Amino acid sequence: MCRVVDLRQAVLAKNDASAVELREHLAARGTTEVNLLSSPGSGKTALLEVLLARAVAGGTAVAAVTADLATENDARRLARAGAPVKQVLTDGLCHLEAGMLRARLDGWLPRDTRVLFVENVGNLVCPASYDLGESLRIVLGSVTEGEDKPLKYPTAFGLAHLVVITKTDIAEAVEFDAAAFHRNVRQVNPGVPVLETSARTGAGVDELLALILGVADGAPVHRPVLAHQHERYLHHHHGDEDGHTHGEHADHGEHEDGHTHAAHGDGHPHEHPAAAPVPVPGAADAP
Repeated sequence: MCRVVDLRQAVLAKNDASAVELREHLAARGTTEVNLLSSPGSGKTALLEVLLARAVAGGTAVAAVTADLATENDARRLARAGAPVKQVLTDGLCHLEAGMLRARLDGWLPRDTRVLFVENVGNLVCPASYDLGESLRIVLGSVTEGEDKPLKYPTAFGLAHLVVITKTDIAEAVEFDAAAFHRNVRQVNPGVPVLETSARTGAGVDELLALILGVADGAPVHRPVLAHQHERYLHHHHGDEDGHTHGEHADHGEHEDGHTHAAHGDGHPHEHPAAAPVPVPGAADAP
């Protein structure tokens, strides 16, 4: 078990270094990256399509990278908005990594891109642990997924700079308790902004786009309480008695595709150990 944890630390540390480089690269060219995370079926692609269309209509240079295990369906769909779009196929991997993203951007991303949207693989476990060099991390939850989603996935929601509720046009039909959802979000990520949207009606879309463009202009983003604890986990390596770190043995976790991953013994995509959210007294009882 100790060795598996060491491999995970090595993989995450390598990704973290790549993310720092990518963030600096994008900042130097004036591009702000937005990382979108959610479960499958949350309406992430539908909302992104509307965001891209409105940005293009407003004269803002935007681009999008969308990641899936298979098919280019989402890329074709997003391209209808008129923005440059690139599909990344992860070939079974449950998340994007910073190095993978950088490789796809090189030679493709238009020079004048102001905002780069990254639609991560539909998954709230693995992607939550991987920094992609983003300036803004948005986690989406739809009204059809239940009010307790933030409590079930505390790392994903706990590391968000912004939480977006989707499909609010059907909230009444599915008896969604918005107040309970807001309370649960505050329990794992105190102070994080929560925005309600509907891709179908357009509710909240302009507000969301304005917020994103504000970040691109230098507006500060929410600093999650969990972020500091999570960063300590990513950067921490236990030293051996001989002075070496366990991370040096990460080559044992390398897959045939050249990527290094720490997997469970069954060979399925792995889940990373989540940093426990910092409890906030009274947060669960907030109105």
